[in-house]
Amino acid sequence: MDAEQARFLALVNEHRRIVHRIASLYAVHSDDRKDLEQEVLLQAWQGWPRFRGDAKFSTWLYRIALNTALTWNRRPAIVRTTREGELPDTGSDAPIRTDDERERLHTAMRLLPSADRALLMLHLDGFDHAEAGTVLGLTANHVAVKLHRIKTRLTELLNPH
Repeated sequence: MDAEQARFLALVNEHRRIVHRIASLYAVHSDDRKDLEQEVLLQAWQGWPRFRGDAKFSTWLYRIALNTALTWNRRPAIVRTTREGELPDTGSDAPIRTDDERERLHTAMRLLPSADRALLMLHLDGFDHAEAGTVLGLTANHVAVKLHRIKTRLTELLNPH
């Protein structure tokens, strides 16, 4: 293994949760998630020679992961169930504490349009408005407005009363 391969692998290992989170949000079934993760890593490896370091590696990887997930979701050969079923009602507005509540949130997030899911993931991963805008090609102000709307929609999905 040469030095560039080792550097790439070290950076991917350091930021692997980005790939996992995006795959979990865009693919419902575990086999699909694994396939999507592999596709993201393949795309990142193929794009590695063009990585100039102008942005942080995590921002670059996020962009590749999101673009790959959006493209992957359009493939007709893959069967998806992200819009099937209803959200179980927990009857509580309390913070998420259980795996069931976490799954309920992920189900609600999957009901959002793809671009909204991407922005929400960036926000949840601690990207500020400017950084999220860089990944998605939006201004920081547009990110702030969209996040407000996304949070409102999630609240409606989680508390339909």
